[in-house]
Amino acid sequence: MSLTIKLHVTTSYLNLNLNTSKNTTKVANFKVKLRTKPIYHCDPLLSVVSNNSAMHASALPGQPAIRSSLIDPDGGALVDLVVPESKKASKALEAESLPKVNLTKVDLEWVHVVSEGWASPLRGFMREDQYLQSLHFNSLRTQDGSVVNMSLPIVLAIDDETKERIGSLPNVGLLGPNGDLIGILSSIEIYKHNKEERIARTWGSTAPGLPYVEEAITPAGNWLIGGDLEVLEHIKYNDGLDHYRLSPQQLRKEFDRRQADAVFAFQLRNPVHNGHALLMNDTRRRLLEMGYKNPILLLHPLGGFTKPDDVPLDVRMEQHSKVLEDGVLDPETTIVGIFPSPMHYAGPTEVQWHAKARINAGANFYIVGRDPAGMGHPTEKRDLYDPDHGKKVLSMAPGLEKLNILPFRVAAYDNVEKKMAFFDPSRAKDFLFISGTKMRAFAKSGENPPDGFMCPGGWKVLVNYYESLQTEEASQQQAVLST
Repeated sequence: MSLTIKLHVTTSYLNLNLNTSKNTTKVANFKVKLRTKPIYHCDPLLSVVSNNSAMHASALPGQPAIRSSLIDPDGGALVDLVVPESKKASKALEAESLPKVNLTKVDLEWVHVVSEGWASPLRGFMREDQYLQSLHFNSLRTQDGSVVNMSLPIVLAIDDETKERIGSLPNVGLLGPNGDLIGILSSIEIYKHNKEERIARTWGSTAPGLPYVEEAITPAGNWLIGGDLEVLEHIKYNDGLDHYRLSPQQLRKEFDRRQADAVFAFQLRNPVHNGHALLMNDTRRRLLEMGYKNPILLLHPLGGFTKPDDVPLDVRMEQHSKVLEDGVLDPETTIVGIFPSPMHYAGPTEVQWHAKARINAGANFYIVGRDPAGMGHPTEKRDLYDPDHGKKVLSMAPGLEKLNILPFRVAAYDNVEKKMAFFDPSRAKDFLFISGTKMRAFAKSGENPPDGFMCPGGWKVLVNYYESLQTEEASQQQAVLST
């Protein structure tokens, strides 16, 4: 098995084939560094104190404070759509005077994404020309003629009543799900929301049961409203996890503070098991062998909408913290943050968005695995997407040429070595593949997975979560029976 890494050099790139059989470090000898005491607490930026003064280098006076030389954001500069403090009062008064558009929870997640620059150079919800480019070409052409990737339409739907209330006015105010004033959408354009076309082109299917479609598209209005976004405050959720929600600017600043010469991003929406850790640690080893001195891992769980049977964000973040406490990943070379985007489960189309957003966050390497952003077909017993297409699409996607793609190496539980290891086809019978579904079934039943599958602290978090669900369900059933 080999790992192909695409390295961008000025206007071209090299293909380096790193054959695992030639590596001096054998997979069978891979060991995770364990620590005797927890060193990870709550703040991913402040939990590690380095004695190396070079790690705390800052910009000189008069120079930009936030800059990463590893990779430029799409469009050349990060978008920041939060209103400056000096203009906040006047903008709030303006927003109050405008006709209002009510945002759903998912809409607010997109406001968060766009306002912080994850979708740079996009500066608001898409107008029709941007929407059509995204829907048909998976990209946007900028004013200078260059192309940036934009595989998912970022749009705001309204109903007939709201459209009529807006009339011909050029600007609208935005209200959050709780009725709080969020911001302004200006120089607006309203156009038809063809839901069937949007669904078919984004998912390659119109089968019933697509989670994001049922949550955010089917119940949405028949019109889309695009325009320039201004947000009155940084979006906060007050759920105890806001300190993990590091913006692209904050991440780039932290990469520079740590003097990273490579940043490799790992997107996930599931708990971290030792197979994930094996992959992430092995990736860092490979980057060191290539000559990088300080590769930093961006462990970046998705924090927006997910389907109901996925493990909730707060539980996942607690589990991730245990992974670092137990020393499975090294906090000194790992940054944990929440990626605020909603999840579409749109396979190869969506994985381009996940990669593009990490460019804007400052990552110049992206790990892609089997069936990224995929799911089982909602009505048939098969995968919705070919599991290999995601990594193939990323290697060819327009606007992602400057990002180095690191294809996943498949890990499974080695019954001989009693640990997670890279799959060896020559002794396939010795390996056990534990799917996310199987993992959840273990946790729900209280049955322990094989030793070495997940760190004990992380597994306990999952078991406690599913036990709490069962207790809650039993209480609800008892309440029904007693009425």
